[in-house]
Amino acid sequence: MYDYLIVGAGLFGAVFAHEATKKGKNCLVIDKRPHIGGNIYTENVEGIAVHKYGAHIFHTSNKEVWDYVQQFAEFNRYTNSPVANYHGEIYSMPFNMYTFNKMWGVVTPREAKQKIDEQVKASKIDNPQNLEEQAISLVGKDIYEKLVKGYTEKQWGRKATELPAFIIKRLPVRFTYDNNYFNDTYQGIPIGGYTGMVEKMLEGIDIRLGVDFFENREELQKEARTTVFTGMIDEYFNYTLGELEYRGLKFETELLEEKNYQGNAVVNYTDYETPYTRVIEHKHFEFGTQQKTVITREYPQKWVRGEEPYYPMNDDKNNSLYEKYRELADKETDVIFGGRLGQYKYYDMDDVIEAALNCAKEYI
Repeated sequence: MYDYLIVGAGLFGAVFAHEATKKGKNCLVIDKRPHIGGNIYTENVEGIAVHKYGAHIFHTSNKEVWDYVQQFAEFNRYTNSPVANYHGEIYSMPFNMYTFNKMWGVVTPREAKQKIDEQVKASKIDNPQNLEEQAISLVGKDIYEKLVKGYTEKQWGRKATELPAFIIKRLPVRFTYDNNYFNDTYQGIPIGGYTGMVEKMLEGIDIRLGVDFFENREELQKEARTTVFTGMIDEYFNYTLGELEYRGLKFETELLEEKNYQGNAVVNYTDYETPYTRVIEHKHFEFGTQQKTVITREYPQKWVRGEEPYYPMNDDKNNSLYEKYRELADKETDVIFGGRLGQYKYYDMDDVIEAALNCAKEYI
């Protein structure tokens, strides 16, 4: 008899399992995929750690979380500095003085602010009601049209005027010559990839891979006193209140017979006509010098039941439905819901770890 059945060998499940095991609890971790690590799984291809489910750059300002992950991996000094490609024009991301110089020829922060202020004033947007209005009120119309609109509408499968304003608030805008995408204190990528980090978290813990919880749910739950569920909360309740919306992704990965394909780990394609949102060149995450390279194109797509969900669609309609599912979840006496899917929330990796640690403190 296990103390915990943990459904999902991703970051939330691995941290919870590690903490429970430290406290003398017996855990069984299952995952329907043939590997651990969930979406942060990396696999070795020609000596290159390939991020199988999209780019994952660890960043945090939470020293407790940063110190925690150091137990399981040595992190390199990678700094996320993506570039944007708009019909062959290259711009720095996030929006900074390099971006403003390329866009308008301005050199000083005062000139850049003046240009943005002129465009914001011309837009006559006093109270932004959607993503388009929020973006224009932050960076003006030129940057919105070239670097935000197309990428965002591809990413979410909706017009920017139909998306909530809060989505764009995550994007940094700075009036310095600084290409560092994140404002966090700590940043890097585990040397050799994330899989080894998760392996260390799960050392000595029973793991069963290729196991679908829903195919043998009753028998599996009988094996443990408590279930920690990190899958889709609506699926757990058999969609009885309706289906939550998610955004899907398709990945096309190629091994190329060249040393350097694009010169950067991440290139965002911000025009609407290019069907993919970004191209990842994995070797640059670890400053690789291999003779070959691996690239991945990311295509956002409509999510349908049975496919992997990647992003919750946190608009008012879906959040309202989630709250109803959460009320059902609160009535479950022997089930804990966690992670991006279990809590229907956009989490960065450090957020997932913090949430899992807090959950472990509360329940164990």
